[in-house]
Amino acid sequence: MSLPPRLLRWPRHLRASGPPRRLWWCPSPGTISVGSWRGQSSKSPAYWNQVVSEAEKIVGYPTSFMSLRCLLSDELSNIAMQVRKLVGTRHPLLTTARWPWAPPSLSMVRPRLIHSPRGLPDTCALLKPPAATAASMSGPTGETPSAIQICRIMRPDDANVAGNVHGGTILKMIEEAGVIISTRHCNSQNGERCVAILARVERTDFLSPMCIGEVAHVSAEITYTSKHSVEVQVHVMSENILTGTKKLTNKATLWYVPLSLKNVDKVLEVPPVVYSRQEQEEEGRRRYEAQKLERMETKWRNGDIVQPGLNPEPNTVSYSQSSLIHLVGPSDCTLHGFMHGGVTMKLMDEVAGIVAARHCKTNIVTASVDAINFHDKIRKGCVITISGRMTFTSNKSMEIEVLVDADPVVVNMQRCYRAASAFFTYVSLSQDGRSLPVPQLVPETEDEKKRFEEGQGRYLQMKAKRQGQVEPQP
Repeated sequence: MSLPPRLLRWPRHLRASGPPRRLWWCPSPGTISVGSWRGQSSKSPAYWNQVVSEAEKIVGYPTSFMSLRCLLSDELSNIAMQVRKLVGTRHPLLTTARWPWAPPSLSMVRPRLIHSPRGLPDTCALLKPPAATAASMSGPTGETPSAIQICRIMRPDDANVAGNVHGGTILKMIEEAGVIISTRHCNSQNGERCVAILARVERTDFLSPMCIGEVAHVSAEITYTSKHSVEVQVHVMSENILTGTKKLTNKATLWYVPLSLKNVDKVLEVPPVVYSRQEQEEEGRRRYEAQKLERMETKWRNGDIVQPGLNPEPNTVSYSQSSLIHLVGPSDCTLHGFMHGGVTMKLMDEVAGIVAARHCKTNIVTASVDAINFHDKIRKGCVITISGRMTFTSNKSMEIEVLVDADPVVVNMQRCYRAASAFFTYVSLSQDGRSLPVPQLVPETEDEKKRFEEGQGRYLQMKAKRQGQVEPQP
């Protein structure tokens, strides 16, 4: 089917009456000439073909990207990127772009392209929840939204051989949503421009696995701000677009710190948020103080390194421990030369998954991630070493400690430093998705026995906390 007839079929899917009914094009200096449209009926195919043709000239990209097939895939970001080039030209095609494309059965909210208050295209986020579902908090100017949502379909390269989406892929999407909303909020007031850097991720539980073909809806909301940090809470829903069923897969809390663009070592102040209730601010302050204390306790706890063993026996720490060496390139970094926190977490999850797979020799999935602390920034050009080792095993779960060390090879005066650390918990699954027993870890050295006892303590503590949440309150 050629492009114009395909576009003419669009209104039937979009519950609209057709192309624009009246010619409202108002040329201005700097816009393209549209004299050929004058005298043509807005209902005629010739008029609409000319509209599409001129749009292709402006965008420099064939408008076949507007097919319904693309709307059902993760190409929504490409659509928005191309159509945003038309903003400011008052092109008739923008009337189509403003239609509520996605029916309620295909998305949690009905997405629209969004524009900045100044009339310029908004390059920070693609999707925005309607005002009725926005959070009760707002930025100090009233223009900065305190909640956003992004979505993407899960592809084969996002999953393992069993079709389960990698936990690192989900962590990366969570961080992308968090950095968008936190950076936008920190730049909502006139002043020195900054970029939000991920400082900490609280414990994250993977409530249910996500599979290839499902759509991930990532919702991020600012819940608290201190003088120099922003708390962002993120929820991830998975949607089966064939049946329309949705389920909650992840909940995460992230902390960001704004760094000046002029001086990356300078931490700027965060604009305050307006709370609907005083209890929200008090609860947020308690969470802030708790994470600050724990972050100080764990900053230098992991000072040792992972050493390879010779001819290790099965089920020992040395048998399954793994390392990955990665050169931080431009694609891993922000526009300011620092490695994305989401990229770091994805690599950490990959190493932890290799350790778990080597230990149990079955299909494994991420069950939870303990608090991830980012001790220092990782610059472009650094060589990072991500090391993972087994620390504890219960009957059906494995705890893996992951350490990230950065070596700034281009700076001779700076030594290798610990950039991040975390504990990942994995479970073993059968082909039908049921949990399997895990081979018990055999610690050999005194350090391994000590780490095993510490891991057992964390396991029992978290188990008691979950049981306390399940038990009904009197």
